Amino acid sequence: MENLNKELNKLKQRLARTEQDKISDEILNDLYSVYPFNKFEYVISHLLANDVLSLDEYYNLRSSYVERNRYLYLFDMAPRTFGQVWGERHLMEHIPEFFKPNTNRDPNYRGQYDLWMQPNIRIEVKASRVVDDSSDAALIEKALNSKSQKNFDMNFQQLKPSCCDIFIWMAVWLDKIDYWVIPSTSIKSCELRDTMPNSEDFLFMSNQHGGSRRTESGEVVEGQIHINRGNYNEFEKYRVDINGLRERVSALLK
Repeated sequence: MENLNKELNKLKQRLARTEQDKISDEILNDLYSVYPFNKFEYVISHLLANDVLSLDEYYNLRSSYVERNRYLYLFDMAPRTFGQVWGERHLMEHIPEFFKPNTNRDPNYRGQYDLWMQPNIRIEVKASRVVDDSSDAALIEKALNSKSQKNFDMNFQQLKPSCCDIFIWMAVWLDKIDYWVIPSTSIKSCELRDTMPNSEDFLFMSNQHGGSRRTESGEVVEGQIHINRGNYNEFEKYRVDINGLRERVSALLK
């Protein structure tokens, strides 16, 4: 939305003052919107009517916007639909070797992970949408493009390394999706950070709930990990393109 606002504001300056007044910020803020009629449609219609924006320019404006916001629709999904329904389906559509688990494929399956792959690879899927961390606006209004310099914070929650072999994390931006493939053995409790050799080889999750269950060694069973602008590049070694995701999953367990 940020880029679109900038482009439209430049075009507004080419209108006569009386026409600018008709699409002032005050007017737009008070405008009652019902999908698909909103303030952007309202401004563009005025620009077209006053020959400030040609039809060809409108097509180019629209094409650029669609390219920058190809995943905008995902920011309007309910959290459960996004995380469980879309996330798992998205991976299965791209990787036919991924299946929903059941007791025929895994006799020990009790709902503790999300996807299954031969010979018996248990996969937990986590998805997050990247938004402006400082904004209180609706999710779809604070969605970020990957080129944005604004701060963000993604929280991958309810991580239970003992319940799966592989984690697949997905970060959805407006224009792209990041994929990380992480062995469950690489995720440890923060309490163990100072006791583990080569701690830089591991990811450390913080306690998510007060009184979380622990193993006999004291390790937290369930936790969370934040990814933000400060540590985003630290996950680079786990990043993979969607086309190489299946091979990475298989390779990590050989």
